[in-house]
Amino acid sequence: MASFLNPVVTDGVHLTVKLTPKASCNCIESFTESVNDNLLKISVTTVPEDGKANKAMINLLSKSWKIAKRSIRIVSGVTSRRKILFIEGDVENIKLILKNYVKKHESS
Repeated sequence: MASFLNPVVTDGVHLTVKLTPKASCNCIESFTESVNDNLLKISVTTVPEDGKANKAMINLLSKSWKIAKRSIRIVSGVTSRRKILFIEGDVENIKLILKNYVKKHESS
């Protein structure tokens, strides 16, 4: 699995993301892996005021990956574009969800 996804014990994973607020669409743009940039790029149309962009990002991930919103939380970078999320749940199940999502969108 990509290096932006890091297993955490047995109760979930950390996910490194770069959030772009005020974008033209709500979308999970890409999984970027390069020497200096290992993260998931996410865009939301919402403004970054009062946590609105963060909430929109969590809603997008929850809907796209069919994961409960309460299972996704920001552990680092609340006011930054670069964030670390914690996704609570079975590590293998989360990896499978992400793997299937990547396959589905690579073939599009």
